[in-house]
Amino acid sequence: MTPAADTVKQREIVFHPTPPAQIERAHALLTALPRLVVQRSGERALTVHYDLNDHCLEALEGWLTAQGFHLEVSLLLKLKRALIYHVERVQRENLREPELSTKNYKPHVEVWSRRPHGDHDDTPQEWRQYK
Repeated sequence: MTPAADTVKQREIVFHPTPPAQIERAHALLTALPRLVVQRSGERALTVHYDLNDHCLEALEGWLTAQGFHLEVSLLLKLKRALIYHVERVQRENLREPELSTKNYKPHVEVWSRRPHGDHDDTPQEWRQYK
């Protein structure tokens, strides 16, 4: 299980220069979301603080894009986003409780323990020798 402090994330969302004033609109929309802290971190960037149990960067940026915002699409930022998306997706999967084993191995163990161990080849002796 991942420690709780490991689930608190601080990420930067960088916007494209056009259209103008989208930072202010995005800031207003993101601050309305529960358990999400948003700060202005640059001329075209917002810093978001969240817990992975509540939000993930992929969902936040997807939601902003669906609202009509334009994110920066430079190659470096695309690679950075892809890595963060993957890491957070895996971490969120690992946060879920493991599935209970549906197989009951007890009958198999009991049968195996009653069976004599050693060479169990049932091939007749005359078939074992090459002549």
